[in-house]
Amino acid sequence: MNILDELQWRGLLADCTDPLELAKRVSPGPITLYCGFDPTADSLHVGNLVPLLGLRRFQLMGHIPIPLAGGATGSIGDPSGKTQERQLLTKEILANNIAKVKEQLCRLLDFETPTNPARLLDNASWTAPVSFLDFLRDIGKHFSVNQMVAKESVRARMEDREVGISYTEFSYMLLQAFDFYVLCRDHNCELQIGGSDQWGNITAGIDLTRKKLGRTVFGLTLPLITNADGTKFGKTEAGAVWLDTRRTSVYKFYQFWIRTDDRDVVRYLKFFTFMGQEEIAALEKQHNENAGARAAHKALAKAVTDLVHGPAATAEAMRASEILFGGDLAGISETTFNEIVGEVPTKEIGKTELDGAGKPLVELLVHGGLCQSKGQARKDIEGGGVYVNNQREASFQRTVAAKDLLFGKHLLLRKGKRNYVVLTAK
Repeated sequence: MNILDELQWRGLLADCTDPLELAKRVSPGPITLYCGFDPTADSLHVGNLVPLLGLRRFQLMGHIPIPLAGGATGSIGDPSGKTQERQLLTKEILANNIAKVKEQLCRLLDFETPTNPARLLDNASWTAPVSFLDFLRDIGKHFSVNQMVAKESVRARMEDREVGISYTEFSYMLLQAFDFYVLCRDHNCELQIGGSDQWGNITAGIDLTRKKLGRTVFGLTLPLITNADGTKFGKTEAGAVWLDTRRTSVYKFYQFWIRTDDRDVVRYLKFFTFMGQEEIAALEKQHNENAGARAAHKALAKAVTDLVHGPAATAEAMRASEILFGGDLAGISETTFNEIVGEVPTKEIGKTELDGAGKPLVELLVHGGLCQSKGQARKDIEGGGVYVNNQREASFQRTVAAKDLLFGKHLLLRKGKRNYVVLTAK
């Protein structure tokens, strides 16, 4: 398959300006393409993965990707998909965001391969030196207001009289079009990809490039992902799922994929992994025959976490996940254990209470809320349903002392299969 066939099979081809001509162009290859990522935050999120992995898919098939950090466009804000004006970022915040986003872009593309290395660019490098008057004369004259107002992202905002759209955001389309023109002129870039909400901005760039350079270039959009229940992909109760571990830990990132709706998991294997048709078909078969085994979910979570954070971090996240299913704690690192502390109820206990012979386990079970009374705790222990640091405890006379604490401060208590509490000694 060529790259367009690949995207079609994966369900990742939303629209294309001229699919037949683009197919002819990519067949002999390579083609240079770009996708922009505005640094509106100090991290990309999982919603950015579709276009970012789109660049990687092109690169794996021999094409030359340009991930574009939006130092210029990010200072304005894209109105696409937004019902209200974005808050403008300070130069200091924008610079910090760009630095962080660049790190993530570099992690997912190959900049070292001798054949078709990725090129990381920042549109501020060619936009900042252009004066306002020069931009209006050289770029603005090629756009009619009628044409701009007809774009969906602009029209929707203009129809809302209370919110409207500022001249600043109205001008965003011109800046993105300028990017495509410059990239075509200076880097022989012939294709722009982006989410389906970028269609108007992409076609504006195609028109400008044709008018300024007399060249035919192409636009291709990828679908905006929604969950099977209609909710926005990448959102949880805690907010967005970020690629930066300072915002979303590796464990929580891994868990996000593990918790994928059964109806979505096969689609997401196609969208977010580089598995081939046979491998995904095999996982789909296992999923349809025994969804409870969660083979497809585990494969999805491992593949995406490997891509974003690396195999070593994935292994730690998987280990932390296993602990909540009764896995052995032997050799577990404090970092990995700390990942699960926020996932289960946590109670404090005075460290002095565990001095000497320690405190009776039955009292700790009541203190932790796993049992309503010491009598109930005794019955649960004798019934074989109580675990201390994931080791079954058979004696109701057991006491817990400071030597039992994990890393000198934590005690993991479990009743039954999934009722946990962490007691933290302070």
